Amino acid sequence: MRKVVARADPHKDDRPDSGDSATAADAAPAPAEAPQAPQDPPVPEAARRLHAVMELAKALATAHTLMDVVRISARQARVAMDATLASVSVWERDSGRLRVLVNDGDLAEGEEALPDAETYAVTDFPEIIDPAVWPTTWSNTVDDKDSDHERVVALRRRGRHGCMVAPIMVEGRVWGELYLARRADQPRFDGVDAEFAAVLAAQISAGLAQAEHYQRIEKLAFTDPLTGLANRRAIDARLDAAMARHYRDGTVVSLIVCDVNGLKRLNDERGHDVGDRLLERFADQLSACSAMLPGSMAARLGGDEFCVLAEGFGPDEVVAVAEELCRRALRMHDGEGVACGVASTGDPVGPVTSADRLFRLADAAQYRAKGSRAIHPVVAGRGQPPDLTVSLAGDDSAGPLPEQPAGAPHRDRRRFRGALHNADPGRLLAAVLGALDEREPGRVHRADTLGRLEIVADTFARMLDGVAWWISYVPPHGRSLRTVRYSIHRMTGSPNAARARYEAATAEHDLAAYPASAEAVQGGGFVQQAGDPGNDPSEEDLLLVGGYKAMVVAGGTNAAGGWLVEVFTDDMSLPVQGLAPVLRALVAVALTGGASLPE
Repeated sequence: MRKVVARADPHKDDRPDSGDSATAADAAPAPAEAPQAPQDPPVPEAARRLHAVMELAKALATAHTLMDVVRISARQARVAMDATLASVSVWERDSGRLRVLVNDGDLAEGEEALPDAETYAVTDFPEIIDPAVWPTTWSNTVDDKDSDHERVVALRRRGRHGCMVAPIMVEGRVWGELYLARRADQPRFDGVDAEFAAVLAAQISAGLAQAEHYQRIEKLAFTDPLTGLANRRAIDARLDAAMARHYRDGTVVSLIVCDVNGLKRLNDERGHDVGDRLLERFADQLSACSAMLPGSMAARLGGDEFCVLAEGFGPDEVVAVAEELCRRALRMHDGEGVACGVASTGDPVGPVTSADRLFRLADAAQYRAKGSRAIHPVVAGRGQPPDLTVSLAGDDSAGPLPEQPAGAPHRDRRRFRGALHNADPGRLLAAVLGALDEREPGRVHRADTLGRLEIVADTFARMLDGVAWWISYVPPHGRSLRTVRYSIHRMTGSPNAARARYEAATAEHDLAAYPASAEAVQGGGFVQQAGDPGNDPSEEDLLLVGGYKAMVVAGGTNAAGGWLVEVFTDDMSLPVQGLAPVLRALVAVALTGGASLPE
């Protein structure tokens, strides 16, 4: 890739009356009766380019569709930059590819003005996914030292000498690129050209923003607005179609499901804007990795959960991409890596008779990766038999779920934080005990009381799709309950949700005012549903403040003192009735072993 240098041969005005060349007609004397009109002075380069920008702006003002914008942009940019070819491409983040939408000018063999399938993996152009270099332009020539660069190879193949690329930014992130090319007999692109190309790209950005405004409602139906990836609705539809092909002809279908580590900490310590930026950066890396599996779809399921759906690739190829994704996530600024699970119909995972089961397998693997803090993917079907991931994901012995009526909303897929489609106590116990068993050896903070209780609370809450959990501590012989750790997985619609968040971080209560909790600290437990008659008023207030539907509470004691685990749920969570004994047993297991005071 070249650094742009000053041009030795400035662009000449091509207007016929500019005075750049003399003709016989110009030299002949004018008749006396017809005095010669004064010649217009040459139009300065800056003025000509300003005129070109104004012409582009006027043309874009009449464009209302994306294709209108890109066609007009390519034509006007080619003329303004004196290029032989101008192309506009879009970065399709869900496939990780640059798709050429239009080629305007002298087409090489195999090129089309409106190509149907001219795409390139964004991994071949790493500068476009590196925010550190935005919004600069790039130029290449056929004699660049980096002769293997994809753009240089393409120049040679198509008989062109040099190119310039300007990223097109929409709403603060790269939407695509403006590509301009020249022949060997034309001046090389230089610094002035780079500045002008950036101005044209900015003008195109404004036109695209206008066009996208008209298409926003349709676009948002299948697109995540924060990251630009496909959304859950899109991945559900694509997965159903992929599984239909699997049943018909045996096409291998694979899922990578991942959860961004450290998002909650980042949100708590530095605010949700910083957390959103982390999600956007991870989405870019996910898009780039999905391009390694052409035809795959990258999506954001919601919150910190993402996935890639791939068809027709061997399981090992998909696992290799998941490994690359884990490596990239570890290198991200402000990130703590990613928990990644993989499931494929090509692996020994038993019959996959529904799309739900494949998702449950991948999500169960991701959840095991989360619980063990693994920096590599966990792959369903590749553990020691019996594979815990496969057993936790359940089975489809009852067959696929029945088809829904046309127009009905897609069935609610409660993924493995979500492996439970109902709150089965046996599976819940197995999952939490499995997470406890998989704690990393030698990690002292995972071996202490609070670390074990956190595993119990977090795994229990996530499997139920809970809203939040709190862990509280009572010193020996003390009567004051102090919250020492908490996690809020999502905020409810309650107007007092912020108060609940504050209380989770600062709560300290006299146990005399909370008789049910005081009893639970001594080894008891209870479930409380909002609005149930007979609820203790103080416990009911906890539900009302946070907008919660129910809470499961259990506690116990060890040498360090008394402990209480509270898990809160809402209407999106699984039902919790009858789960107090399960949580009580899990807390008892966590309290065994070495006891230590909370920090």
